[in-house]
Amino acid sequence: MLAFAALKGASWLVFSRFVGRFIDFFNVLILARLLSPTDFGLAALAMALVVVIDTVLEVPVTQALVRLPVLDKSHLDTGFTLGVLRSSAIAAIFLVGTWPYSLVNGNPLLVPVIAAMALGPVAKGFMSPAMVHFARALEFRPTFAIETISKLCAFAAAVATVAAGGGYWAIVVNFVTTAFVATIASYVVAPYRPAFSLKRLPDFAGFIGWFSSAQLVSALNWQFDRFLIGSAGNSAMLGRYAVASDIAVIPTQSIIGPALQPVMAAFSQISSNADRMRTAFLKASRFAMLISLPVCVGLSLTADLVTAILLGAQWSDAAPYLSLLALSVIPIPYFQTLYSASLALDRPSVIFRLNTIDLCFRVVLISIGFYLFAAHGASIARILVASVMAVFYIAEARRLFGLGPWQQLRNLWKVLASAAVMAIVVIWLRTGMPASDLPVVVQLIAVASAGAATYLVTLFGLGMRIALTAGRPDLVDR
Repeated sequence: MLAFAALKGASWLVFSRFVGRFIDFFNVLILARLLSPTDFGLAALAMALVVVIDTVLEVPVTQALVRLPVLDKSHLDTGFTLGVLRSSAIAAIFLVGTWPYSLVNGNPLLVPVIAAMALGPVAKGFMSPAMVHFARALEFRPTFAIETISKLCAFAAAVATVAAGGGYWAIVVNFVTTAFVATIASYVVAPYRPAFSLKRLPDFAGFIGWFSSAQLVSALNWQFDRFLIGSAGNSAMLGRYAVASDIAVIPTQSIIGPALQPVMAAFSQISSNADRMRTAFLKASRFAMLISLPVCVGLSLTADLVTAILLGAQWSDAAPYLSLLALSVIPIPYFQTLYSASLALDRPSVIFRLNTIDLCFRVVLISIGFYLFAAHGASIARILVASVMAVFYIAEARRLFGLGPWQQLRNLWKVLASAAVMAIVVIWLRTGMPASDLPVVVQLIAVASAGAATYLVTLFGLGMRIALTAGRPDLVDR
């Protein structure tokens, strides 16, 4: 019953993110043809600072409340108060730090862009904390409605800005509108009367301490390369790299991430049973890799086709970045599963430790890679970082669940083997297509269809099935 509820909740979140990403694709498709890589580079450099500060000061209200056995109005009031304090801190930091940041990067245009973008994180702090009731009940249809409506409104606002000659401001408008609309909509679907209180702060304090530390390191992890390329390179290079990176993480952000949100709630309900947690982690990690691995590999092998279709000819130089960065994302779903399990077990220190190790390797390897081969070197370095971190993820899973490395690899070997067979078939098909007169869209559809079919057939041949267990779908490994 619990697994089915989690699966149902995951389906709504995945569908929500899929719709959101579908809207984002149209947004990127339009903006990429109307704006230059330099425009995207300016927005990416501003966004890097905004994302770091937003992430560092994130108050995990939902994550903290969903794990509590009993919830009352005072918990919601404390969560709301923390959110408002967060917004105030964000506003103060941007007020002080925006101008020095523009001086360091030698671009005065960053000041108004960052000031406007900061309104998005400020608005997020006022979201209705009553949304947690839906998460606790594994009911994510309201989340789907909010994300879809906010994305559509942001898309319309961005298109209107471009039509009015706003240029790169369309990217800013899209970012801010999403946050404002989502905040307003949260009160429509989850009514809440705001009240200030810190009565339940002890229920948040320990969790937020480790979580915020982990978020700080995580934000630096994901934005370090952009800071480096933006300061040492040029806006056009950063624009191509940033857009390629954003496309590369689509499998984890749009599918695996939302799918694992209800899984965390399910983990929380069985966290006291070590055997059930161990089994649940194995199933969840295999599911995450089953979906994401073929997408990442396929995206890497068809990066030139994807770039040509989505972004247009002026973005052709971004294709090599996308091909490399898609491979660097492969271990992330395993970490996302470990992340959800760690929070459910009230072990946010695990996340902090892994993110700190990641940052150490990232700073060294990406700096060396960029020094030697510019953005291409940074892309290769990210693959090396991902490979090293995969070892640490396996080691951490061993500490948490008593799962040996070979036991974890046995859990995934059929997925890995199927993806390898798929890659061989796709490479073989692609070698005969450069001289083909087929349109790019037809080539991508043909290669993607053949690759997907090969992957599924190989999985089936190795004994993996979708079967009905007690009337509910389940992944069976025979």
